[in-house]
Amino acid sequence: MTAFSDLKPKKILFIATRQIGDVLVTTPLISKARELWPDAEFHFLGYRGKLDMLYGNPNIAEIIETSDRPSFGEYLSLFNRLFQRYDLAIITQPSDRAYIYGLIAAFRRVGVLGGHPQGKDVEDKSKRSKSEKQNAWKKFICMHTVTVDYFNQHVITEKLRLLEVFFRNPAELFSKPIIVTPPDGEPLTPSIANALVQPYVVMHPGPLTAYKRWPLAHWQQLITYLVKKDLQVVLSASPAKQDVQLNHDIISLLDDQTATKVINAAGKLSLPQAGTLLRGAAFYIGVDTSITHLAAACNTPTITLFGATPPTNFGPWPNGFIGKQPYQLRARSQTVGNVTILQGPGECVPCRKAGCLDRADSNSECLDFLEPTQVITAVEQVIKST
Repeated sequence: MTAFSDLKPKKILFIATRQIGDVLVTTPLISKARELWPDAEFHFLGYRGKLDMLYGNPNIAEIIETSDRPSFGEYLSLFNRLFQRYDLAIITQPSDRAYIYGLIAAFRRVGVLGGHPQGKDVEDKSKRSKSEKQNAWKKFICMHTVTVDYFNQHVITEKLRLLEVFFRNPAELFSKPIIVTPPDGEPLTPSIANALVQPYVVMHPGPLTAYKRWPLAHWQQLITYLVKKDLQVVLSASPAKQDVQLNHDIISLLDDQTATKVINAAGKLSLPQAGTLLRGAAFYIGVDTSITHLAAACNTPTITLFGATPPTNFGPWPNGFIGKQPYQLRARSQTVGNVTILQGPGECVPCRKAGCLDRADSNSECLDFLEPTQVITAVEQVIKST
């Protein structure tokens, strides 16, 4: 454990150069840092188009955007903008680029280090050695580091532990309710707002990668059940072509009467508007994706379908949970606070691979065999408890 530091930084840069969900899960870290340093100025660096989860966040004074593949000119401009402007850089991703940004920007740094196969994986000494070599220079430039554990450590715990070095008693980090802060809401577009009928359910079928998908026929069966329960269904999706097509394919399987009770919101909502939609929903059902984390952060009852991803690492945080780990690694159904996580069958679950073929376009049998009846049972429990 690194020795306690009484550093009192005046300007701090948070760095999260990954996806939308990775930005959202930094918000408890930002809130806890604000408790530590109430007068400090906080800036946030991330990829362009991935930072809407910070919309309206009262703790962030400035957002700095960069492309995920910067040109030489953009690198030079960013270098001039960042160079030694900060007293502390908090590096929340283990990538080399994130660490280089932190090295350029600040006099002091704390950071997340990449992990090696562990947990359910067979130990591979060569991979472990490679990981340690890659981490050596990152450890050298940081006053404190935290290593990723993909099976046993929740990502929010990982982020909060970056502040351990600033607490005489690091257990204080987890002794109070831990809250994920969603973006401020924005009014819905009239076409969506005028079509909504209470009560409604939001469903988000489209993940970033194919191996997190649930079969189309399962969505059809679930939507048919919900409509028969007199619930309106809103299908959300990003503007990405494959997500828009996925929603279209699901709706095409519905009979005409059921389809009239479904709103297709694919590509029609910003993230702040999605937050508004979620806050008004009776509950939410979705796969392992950023909108699922947003639903949980909006305190909406959230049912999520997990396949290869360990919920102990990246399950949506149940807002207000006190402690380091809300979830079990493996349970067909587990509910903590406002979040229910469902996992499919199989001794290999969760494997943390990219589906059964370990590639982005693979299917995942654990999701293929996660029956709609299992989700319907979870829905009935949510309805009973509300």
